[in-house]
Amino acid sequence: MAESEQKQPLLSRLRAPAGAVKGKRRLGRGPGSGLGTTGGKGQKGQKARVGGTVRRGFEGGQTPIMRRLPKGGFKNLFAKTVATVNVGSLGAFEKGATVVPESLIGAGLIRKRFDTVKILGEGKLDKALTVRAHAFSKGAKAAIEQAGGSAELIATSAAGDSGEAPTGN
Repeated sequence: MAESEQKQPLLSRLRAPAGAVKGKRRLGRGPGSGLGTTGGKGQKGQKARVGGTVRRGFEGGQTPIMRRLPKGGFKNLFAKTVATVNVGSLGAFEKGATVVPESLIGAGLIRKRFDTVKILGEGKLDKALTVRAHAFSKGAKAAIEQAGGSAELIATSAAGDSGEAPTGN
């Protein structure tokens, strides 16, 4: 190698080995090219014609699969999302604490967007807590009161119950 070549960066000197790069296919340039006359499109038919492509999903006149399959369901714009928390998870709070939906979010027990919070009775609770939620199962209410705490209902706001589709999220 010459000294001038060694001073050039390696990336600018890189070349593909001989025979590694094929030339561009030249369609319709005679029978010797291998792609003469029909230009690699075969003989006749829609796909051999100019502009001879079919639209996406077209199945040659047969009813397309997207029309043959049944359509599924709908999205209820007025559905209320209920976040559920088990009584056993409330052991993360200190004795005598007041547990509200905001503190459940802070503790990582609720992660997704919700309209109401319901406490379920799975697990055991050994601390007296004041739990405020929109709903309680019978077992959850009994478990909280058995541990010496209290279960208080939060009134659901009537703001979203106007009958109109929600805006925003």
